Amino acid sequence: MTFSRTTRTVLLVLSALVLLFVYAPLALVVLNSFNTSRTFEWPPPGFTTQWWGSAIENPGARNAVVVSVEVAVIATAVALVLGTMAALALQRFRFFGRDTVSLLIVLPIALPGVVTGIALANAFLTMFGIELGMFSLVVSHATFCMVTVFNNAIARLRRLGGNLEEASMDLGAGTFRTFWSITLPMMRSALLAGALLSFALSFDEIIVTTFTAGQGIQTLPIWIYQNLFRPNQAPVVNVVAAALIVLSIVPIWLSQKLAGTDEAVAAAR
Repeated sequence: MTFSRTTRTVLLVLSALVLLFVYAPLALVVLNSFNTSRTFEWPPPGFTTQWWGSAIENPGARNAVVVSVEVAVIATAVALVLGTMAALALQRFRFFGRDTVSLLIVLPIALPGVVTGIALANAFLTMFGIELGMFSLVVSHATFCMVTVFNNAIARLRRLGGNLEEASMDLGAGTFRTFWSITLPMMRSALLAGALLSFALSFDEIIVTTFTAGQGIQTLPIWIYQNLFRPNQAPVVNVVAAALIVLSIVPIWLSQKLAGTDEAVAAAR
């Protein structure tokens, strides 16, 4: 499809305006992390790296980072196992209620975070009698992290087909041998992309975390929210937010590169 010069110009301007609207606030956060003014005076009266040193020495921020990393790593590991198993079952087998199961797997990430958080908190406290804490937080994060792994895995399985797996089993390989030697190598890049995206989603999650973390557990997004309007902590919060913006680019970029490359599939074959 070809567009006229005027149409292309209009689309380019609109795209630039949308990108400006999205990324200008992020750029402002990064800029304010070097602002010498505690009140984020604009334009900045000067620039300093003092707040970056304060952020590194802040025990609350450090502890929150550790908790967020622990939760994200464990939730991603659980999501990798469950998401891969679900994708294999739904793609390779036909059974009654298959479409319903697929919908139920995807539903947690489609529902509003408030609804998911309230439902999970009630389930832990009322149905299972489990106190809210690290366990409930990891399980809650794994429910929506599993969706990203599942979507990547089932999309890759649909593109691959089952010919190589059938050939492997015809030659005498068992189910697990076929999975380890044939299926897993062909899915590796898609699973890695799903894991990176799951880690990023878990690390940044705040709504579900608010309802399922319980007392005494503070992830980094929760710490940022609680300290955002404290005058003494505001510069440190900007530094932490700026660092997250920069660091979040890496897993998202890698997942985008790994998720849909035909070259990766061809190489695995």
